[in-house]
Amino acid sequence: MPLSPQQRVLRSRAAAYVQWSREGDRTARTAGARSSFLSRFEAEVDPDGRLDPTERAHRAAYARKAYFAKLALKSSQARATRKQGGGGPASP
Repeated sequence: MPLSPQQRVLRSRAAAYVQWSREGDRTARTAGARSSFLSRFEAEVDPDGRLDPTERAHRAAYARKAYFAKLALKSSQARATRKQGGGGPASP
């Protein structure tokens, strides 16, 4: 019998919890993903690698801040829409 989408989510969540319960160094486990995510901002501000590393780092920091500010704005807009009864997955 195939699992429903909700059952697959529950199965995956349980597996993730087991996996994290056995992990000794959570920071090291996610270091590769974190490094890849952060390097995307350096590539965005200096695609040809011509900037001084210090300047590239400064610009990448601002690109990162802009990225998260945009996410915060989208989140705020989605909450406002749900509050007004505009639908969406979290709407009753």
